[in-house]
Amino acid sequence: MTLALILLLIGLACLWAHRRRTAVTFFILSLGWVFAVGCGPVADGLLTDLQRGFPQEITQWGQHNVIVLLGAGTQRGDQGTVEPGLMANARILRAAELYHACKATGAVCRLEVSGGDAAGLKQSEAAVYSRTLIALGVTDTDLLAESRSMNTFQNAEFTKPLLAALQADKVVLVSSATHLRRATLYFAHFAINVEPVRADYLGIRYDWLPQPFNMAMADVALHEYVGIARYRFYNVMGWNPPATPRAAS
Repeated sequence: MTLALILLLIGLACLWAHRRRTAVTFFILSLGWVFAVGCGPVADGLLTDLQRGFPQEITQWGQHNVIVLLGAGTQRGDQGTVEPGLMANARILRAAELYHACKATGAVCRLEVSGGDAAGLKQSEAAVYSRTLIALGVTDTDLLAESRSMNTFQNAEFTKPLLAALQADKVVLVSSATHLRRATLYFAHFAINVEPVRADYLGIRYDWLPQPFNMAMADVALHEYVGIARYRFYNVMGWNPPATPRAAS
């Protein structure tokens, strides 16, 4: 998205090349955007606001708990095996840590992995992540696989009936800090009350020269803001399924 805006501003500068002052203005704006994002300030502001307020741990477990782990892609390794994507490993590890902390209390603890085959590798994220979770000591009988969802909205939609069957009194949602604001919004659409826990936290690198890393981090944040705005727009237009009414307390 940051690159697209840069190219748009440069394109406008070329389009208005016959009007020198206008062309120079667009060129300066494109250069300013490169430095504002690439040197750190814009990317830092976007990420800080997006990730604020999400804890790393659970302070109080219920009697019947479900930990919902959201997928973050899969990839094919150099040996041909399908494995978790780069952003997935921190989520998997945090979900396993939470599972063991929950089990230590003596409560009922289940771990649901939500994610289909969005990468088209013939294996769902739920199946791929489950193998790693079992290797990390999660009991296979405590694992649930939701392997149909292709996006975060479907993560929430297809998780709803699984949670209803389990009658959990606490639902813990595990994802990246950048992803949790949008994810909790989608789960609330289906009247799923979750306690979000972050698996990772992204930061930027301030520098005098624009850094590609900072621009990539800004893109991650902008993707989430666009997703939130799109959700609200779809609600206004009636394109989302009706929100599930919350049960009376």
